Amino acid sequence: EVQLQASGGGLVQAGGSLRLSCLVSGFTLDDDVGIGWFRLAPGKEREAVACISPSDDDKYYGDSAKGRFTISSDHAKNTIYLQMNNLKPEDTAVYSCATAPGYYSGHYCLMGSLYDKWGQGTLVTVSS
Repeated sequence: EVQLQASGGGLVQAGGSLRLSCLVSGFTLDDDVGIGWFRLAPGKEREAVACISPSDDDKYYGDSAKGRFTISSDHAKNTIYLQMNNLKPEDTAVYSCATAPGYYSGHYCLMGSLYDKWGQGTLVTVSS
């Protein structure tokens, strides 16, 4: 059974950093899959943050993440990370990870409709 478990959220001041983790099971990161991080803020639509093909380390970022966030994978730990630096109050949201059967390079990997398995979210709150 495919499962994804996100963790690492919390309360941080503006300008601070957090690292989110997405522990996956039921498949390995050597498989042909895409992993994405998405976020949902109150009153807003779901937003794609970053995505990665763990098998070849191809990755892509949403506009809000470029230059501040880094997505990475640790195959030994079956974990995808999202390092978030220089956090802003507008980054406050519930962050979730999801997996897609296959990876579409470029901005296509940010399409939420490609992802069929979602984990529970972890709340990130950035205070001003």
